[in-house]
Amino acid sequence: MASRPAPAPGLPTAPGPPAGQASAGGLTPPSAARPGEPPSVHHALLCVALPALAISPDHGQLTGHGLEGVYVSGRRLLSRSVLRVAGREPLALQGRQASVDRAVFLSAVRTAGDIGPDPGLTVERSRDADGTERITLRSSVGRALRLPVEIALGTDLADLGAVAAGRAGPEIAASVHGTGMRWTAGDGRYASVSADPPPTDALAAAGLLRWEMDLAPGATRTIELRVRADRAPRPSGAVGTGTGRPSGVVLAEARAEGDDPRIGELLRVAVDDLRALLQRDPVHPSDVHLAAGVPWRCGPVTAEALWAARMALPLGTRLAVTTLRALARTQLDGPGPATGRIQGPLRDAGPFLPPRCTGIEATLAFPTVLAEARRWGLPEQDLVELLPTAERCLQWLRAAADAQGFVPDPGPAGPWRAETQAHAHRAALLGADLLDGCGRPGGDEWREWARALRERFRAVFWLDDRSGGRPAAALMPGGRPWTQLGGWAAHLLDTGLLGGGRYAPGLLDKASTEQLARLLGTPALDSGWGLRSLGAKEPGHNPFGHRAGAVRVHETAVAVAGLAAAGYEREAGSLLKGLVDAAEAFGYRLPEMYGGGVRTTGAIPVPHPTACRPAAVAAAGAVHLVTALVGIRPDAPGGTVALHPVRSAPLGAVQLSGVRVAGEPFAARVSRLGLGMVEEAADGLQLGG
Repeated sequence: MASRPAPAPGLPTAPGPPAGQASAGGLTPPSAARPGEPPSVHHALLCVALPALAISPDHGQLTGHGLEGVYVSGRRLLSRSVLRVAGREPLALQGRQASVDRAVFLSAVRTAGDIGPDPGLTVERSRDADGTERITLRSSVGRALRLPVEIALGTDLADLGAVAAGRAGPEIAASVHGTGMRWTAGDGRYASVSADPPPTDALAAAGLLRWEMDLAPGATRTIELRVRADRAPRPSGAVGTGTGRPSGVVLAEARAEGDDPRIGELLRVAVDDLRALLQRDPVHPSDVHLAAGVPWRCGPVTAEALWAARMALPLGTRLAVTTLRALARTQLDGPGPATGRIQGPLRDAGPFLPPRCTGIEATLAFPTVLAEARRWGLPEQDLVELLPTAERCLQWLRAAADAQGFVPDPGPAGPWRAETQAHAHRAALLGADLLDGCGRPGGDEWREWARALRERFRAVFWLDDRSGGRPAAALMPGGRPWTQLGGWAAHLLDTGLLGGGRYAPGLLDKASTEQLARLLGTPALDSGWGLRSLGAKEPGHNPFGHRAGAVRVHETAVAVAGLAAAGYEREAGSLLKGLVDAAEAFGYRLPEMYGGGVRTTGAIPVPHPTACRPAAVAAAGAVHLVTALVGIRPDAPGGTVALHPVRSAPLGAVQLSGVRVAGEPFAARVSRLGLGMVEEAADGLQLGG
């Protein structure tokens, strides 16, 4: 989650309001937000195909309240679309998400002469992310009907940020245009709605379109509305910027099936969500990256987009390449200690630690993602292009480390976060692997640097106690440890993929890894729905705190994969099952986070009121989960792929197909006994150890 960031000298801040989350709920409108709070979209249906986004209440009528409306590139093109049939609003029956980019609303209308309680006329409204809407009237009445139908339209053409802050402004006066309405803002930009069939009457003053509909017994009639916007360029930092939907195959059509059918639904929805979140770079439209999440975080490329691209590597390397390329363009050069660091805003780190720098996070992730993309089958020309940026990231890492070898974040005054040291250690080892594989010098020096960091980390960050000890979350200025344990510790188990199906060594030794696995499996951290961002017994625990107790999906996915790779399958299986249970409750569209309260019999996970849904790292985390369950460890340069499935088979037999290894389709199956078998692979690819 990205809360409103804190400013710091020399570092940009992230734009936009706090993150938000939406999910389908009952047929009741949400209450109005307090001044200064982002409007609630918890009960809304979000249709996403960036840069287009439609936010609808579950009754289907767009009333202009809150964030309701159709947006393209962050501008609200339509805020009001109210349907009346025979002079009344239809009775809402159901609103549902038909797909990631389409919602369907069903309602009923009682007509004059209806006998008994049964309505004879139903209305189905199908609304797409770009605002295209099909309104279908179906008659079950045994006589011919002639019905007046009217749609009241309006918009303020406000930016999403202004809408969220309560500064949308009044509706703009409409004018009749073609077969519909048109609105023009003071800056010259405009939006229009066209109707098919053309209305019989149009009243600009009320934004009203009218028809007289004749329906024979059993007949249907459909009205289609299309929303259009100008094509004026948007500022480079605008929400949802881009030049249209990405073309070509960016992400493979991966599929999963097994004894537990939920795993297939989880993967299907995750891939759909990732595709919906793809957006073009506004300056380099051939490059795409993932928006961090909807509705709040659809701006420029972020560190989260890179982590999501890493977890989505089983779907192909193109997304990783274009995300790396976009971040490479922000790398600082010239003299000074910041040389080689990728730029990025500060991001809130919760109530206990100061904000962290997402630029540091992206700088440390860059060599890791490039090295792992190479193992999955990154084309040589892309590797050659991006390698110099990775080398400059490593050079920055060497310069940024302090006298003890630790990396401060966000600045030289600290603090020194354990999670940042894990990212630095992984970057050093996978960076060394990358340099070796590309015939570049320095690999041995980076392995020695990582070895020294491991020793210092174990001596300084590991806190012994009678229960077996725990890692410190951070060292504060002056050396005081911040000891509260939470989901951040999962990153200590994420060591990175090397050649031959091997994982790199981690910061912790075997005894400490075993102790951390035990801690992650306790009820204080395993909520039953996933991993809490802060343990339930820790001071300051808040089940809705994004860094203080809520379940963060991607951290749970990282923990499952890390625990399974280290051999702690019981703890991994418990977290995996809890996350799959939560996914089912959310219709398999996982939000970035949700409440970390105690799971009880018959309960469902509680949504977080301001979490993005869909969110890039949550959707990619689902891909990461399924890949870890099957245990795919590719080494395309070495011509091998290894299978290390979770032997306990916590979800029974699983088959994964449609992923990409070495640029070709790959499929594997895991039996109920935890035995893996490759079913499809590129020619010449051998099964490794």
